Amino acid sequence: MARRRRPVARQGRDGYWHVWVTVGTKPNGRPEQRHISRATRAEAEEAADELLDQLRTAGAVPKAGRLTVQQWMDIYLDTIAPRRCNPSTVYDYRSKMRNWVYPEHGARRLDKLTPEHLDAIYTAMARAGKAPSHQLKVHRILSRALEVALRRGHVVRNVAKLIDPPSVDPAKVEALAEPYVRRVLDVARRRRNGVRWSVAFALGLRQGEAIGLRWEHDGQTLVDLDAGVIHVWWQLRRRIYEHGCGGTCGRKRAAECPKRSGGGLMFVRTKGKSRRSVPIPPQLLPAFREHRRAQRKERLRHPGPWPDHNAVFTTEDGRLIDPRDDYDEWVSILQEAGVPHKKLHIMRHSAATMLLAQGVDIRVVQEVLGHRDIRTTQGYTQGARELMAEAVTRLGGHLFGQVRA
Repeated sequence: MARRRRPVARQGRDGYWHVWVTVGTKPNGRPEQRHISRATRAEAEEAADELLDQLRTAGAVPKAGRLTVQQWMDIYLDTIAPRRCNPSTVYDYRSKMRNWVYPEHGARRLDKLTPEHLDAIYTAMARAGKAPSHQLKVHRILSRALEVALRRGHVVRNVAKLIDPPSVDPAKVEALAEPYVRRVLDVARRRRNGVRWSVAFALGLRQGEAIGLRWEHDGQTLVDLDAGVIHVWWQLRRRIYEHGCGGTCGRKRAAECPKRSGGGLMFVRTKGKSRRSVPIPPQLLPAFREHRRAQRKERLRHPGPWPDHNAVFTTEDGRLIDPRDDYDEWVSILQEAGVPHKKLHIMRHSAATMLLAQGVDIRVVQEVLGHRDIRTTQGYTQGARELMAEAVTRLGGHLFGQVRA
């Protein structure tokens, strides 16, 4: 059938066929046109038809230009993501893009990326033995970057939203049994910075939040023992290394660069739901006050200058506590308490489970732990039910004796 659409292609003096397609209106009111040039008339008009179809179905067309997937992800990770994410998170995003997206799809035009291409990425990851959670993280990075590209007119649809994200089975949340918790706290209480472990079990603080607590900052009291409130506004993070050679050393990891820069520890502001104020259990206030008195004595005895960062938990000479040293201390406490090795994050799991088992409203638990999504908090309900069942069984045995077979 003869083509009836307009505009039609015209052959230029250069031998190519040219067509101009009106795709909208400029801010000054003049028509916005796209120029298409092809070797044959059929190719030029087919490209024009494709652009018109896109305009009719999506209501818009991508901005002029040929951004590739890698070019856009570099823009996103260089200038957009750092406003929402800390440097170590952006570093992790780059690594995942470099390993799983760029090799096959980095040179592809951004507006030519399809749902099938994303399916291929996740299939390749699965075949390489990567966990579904790893695949889901890559999907979320791409989905967010493509959503920003959509808002800015670089694409007319977010293809990541056209497919089902990789499914992840909810992992069973493990909490430390109450007798073990008591044994751990008994050992920790006798150690320096012992209240660090008590507050983590009581309020479910993440490691970076616990060792990143500050007495005050910019004239604001953050650990207010008079009001009995902790403002979880900071966390301690490790600053990632960066290449100081401009990328010429040939080493993949910046930490191996002879001219590396960065590194060390830094305070990072908590964001979103993680930025919260939580009450200190009254039973912990005496321990906090004693800890503060002991820290002030250490400061007076210290011969050199004391670092001025107002950290609640420090080394004996006032330095920030390295997360690795903090973890080693945790392992040592478990060994002395005779408790099987557990990840440090189990303190957070245990706090959530015990709060729910005591009947605390789930939205209150969400606020205490700083969960962004209520579904994360709901993951602890099974463990809470198990604790409640154990408590009821003990109570029944106390009241009515053992059940006879």
